[in-house]
Amino acid sequence: MKNHRDWILSSSGHTAVLVGGFLEVIVALAGIGTAVTLYPVVKRQNEFVALGFVAARVLEAAMIFTGVISLLSLVTLQKDLGGTAGAAGANAAALVTTGASHVAVYNWTFLLSQSLMPGINALLLGTLLYQSRLVPRVIPVLGLIGAPILIIAVIATLFGGSVPPPSVASLAALPVAAWELSLGVWLVVKGFKPSPITAAMTPAGTPPAYHDVPD
Repeated sequence: MKNHRDWILSSSGHTAVLVGGFLEVIVALAGIGTAVTLYPVVKRQNEFVALGFVAARVLEAAMIFTGVISLLSLVTLQKDLGGTAGAAGANAAALVTTGASHVAVYNWTFLLSQSLMPGINALLLGTLLYQSRLVPRVIPVLGLIGAPILIIAVIATLFGGSVPPPSVASLAALPVAAWELSLGVWLVVKGFKPSPITAAMTPAGTPPAYHDVPD
């Protein structure tokens, strides 16, 4: 759809767009959920930075919702006007322009929400986890290295005025993606390492849930 400027004039299906929008809504809500879940733990390291991480996740979700709304609005226009005789002639150019504007809004909100914000999130959460040693330090180091690369790539795109090719965008996002994946897998499999932070949250007499793991 994003690669066909006249999609709004067609009568092609839009199920894939709806499914994609639904999945992005899940991503937005999951991002907020993970931040809220981690906040009670990481705030013991630095409450200001932890609160900033939650705020960044909420802002990221808001921008994702904005992009999804833009695409859903385009679907509505396509359903109401696309492929009809009334869309022909003089109205066709205006409809194509309208469709292109909706796609442009989605592209830029995607760049800011799912490219820039993950870099900022990696800086905030990576700093908290590196300092607290709640996970092996190699994991947050991956995020702290990848975050500046991704942020610089996004800034370059903003000043360049166009969205980069998918291959370039994927390369810049790879370290942050690896950080998020490794962190998620570690927390699911191992959980937090024993530390003064987690000890303060554990009732006295409760045996530790996990054994210490060297960095």
